[in-house]
Amino acid sequence: MQLTDGQYEIDGVNVLELCKEYDTPLYVYNTQKMEAQYKRLTSAFKGRKHKINYACKALTNINVLRFFKNLGSGLDTVSIQEVQIGLKAGFKAKDIIFTPNGVSFEEITRAVDLGVKINIDNLSILEQFGDKYGSSYPVCVRLNPHIMAGGNLKISTGHIDSKFGISIHQTRHLERLVKSLKIKVEGLHMHTGSDILDVDTFLQGANLLLSIAHDFKDLKYIDFGSGFKVAYKPNDISTDIEELGEKMTKLFGDFCKEYGRELELEFEPGKFLVSESGYFFCKVNVVKQTTATVFAGVDTGLNHLIRPMFYDSYHHIENVSNPTGRTRVYTVVGYICETDTFASDRQITEITEGDILAFRNAGAYCYTMANNYNSRFKPAEVLIHKGKAHLITKRQTMEDILSNQIEVSL
Repeated sequence: MQLTDGQYEIDGVNVLELCKEYDTPLYVYNTQKMEAQYKRLTSAFKGRKHKINYACKALTNINVLRFFKNLGSGLDTVSIQEVQIGLKAGFKAKDIIFTPNGVSFEEITRAVDLGVKINIDNLSILEQFGDKYGSSYPVCVRLNPHIMAGGNLKISTGHIDSKFGISIHQTRHLERLVKSLKIKVEGLHMHTGSDILDVDTFLQGANLLLSIAHDFKDLKYIDFGSGFKVAYKPNDISTDIEELGEKMTKLFGDFCKEYGRELELEFEPGKFLVSESGYFFCKVNVVKQTTATVFAGVDTGLNHLIRPMFYDSYHHIENVSNPTGRTRVYTVVGYICETDTFASDRQITEITEGDILAFRNAGAYCYTMANNYNSRFKPAEVLIHKGKAHLITKRQTMEDILSNQIEVSL
């Protein structure tokens, strides 16, 4: 989003005109940024055979999935529904990896029937899988390296108390299962968490995974997850992808020489690809001054953007109606009957009722976590591609809210 002649634009499209046409609250995504992030990753790892699988739980709109497919991406999914959306978006089954957690074995078999790659993260399901399929259907195995990484405990998935993955301390049990049931393990996987800043911490987990990989002789790929940090605040720091690419490609190259053949290096970024592409626009309903605080109450809440309340996450907020005004201090709150505070004591250019505020970094885990609390409608989504705005999700109506409810005579 750039300021041009006193007006904010996204790839040449006027922001205020967008909000006027599609109303607020409104999610807007820019494919130009998505493509830049994707190419940055592929460039960083160009020294090795590699594959980027977009983690679609970050933003699951079918148009976004299709856009990444056209760039050459694979797809990382965590539910059978995401698998089905991916197939509908045009991904081939072989380019979709299914990495669920805690699902029924029936869901696993449905994914097998669809022909996608299966990634199993617990010994119980792996044993059931081996009993049913033996060596007839290859699998990937998710390991937990017991490394604390990520910007928040709720998004750290590789530590010892995490529900995700098979403990590295259970590898001997894993190997016995694989051998006795003749399971063909074609891939190994790990994911330590989101917002990883320290490249060396990531490499520590990678080294652990590679040390175990020597014991599996039929590998085709190793998936190192993602969790790369993006900038949220002005002048914020992020994962040095170029440094990671340089160190990781060397590490993986050395491993492949020892292993005896070249394997595919895989990653599954979600937030890194779409977070910075997204903006969330809302309108100020009321400016309310109390004895201690000036509140800017907006026409949205935790029902549309829960991350600040759920993760204490920071989203930079700008007043796009008054981009050059004097700065004042506001606490931005929602209209839900809960304490839904987006930002406390935040410096924003002077706000008046009716102004449009923009939340940055609204491309990942924002709309996908939206809900209908207080019977509020989910907002519309707009995709800007090559300077043109496309409506990709309609704003909900009361008919949508009531569509699955059944009225009975009481």
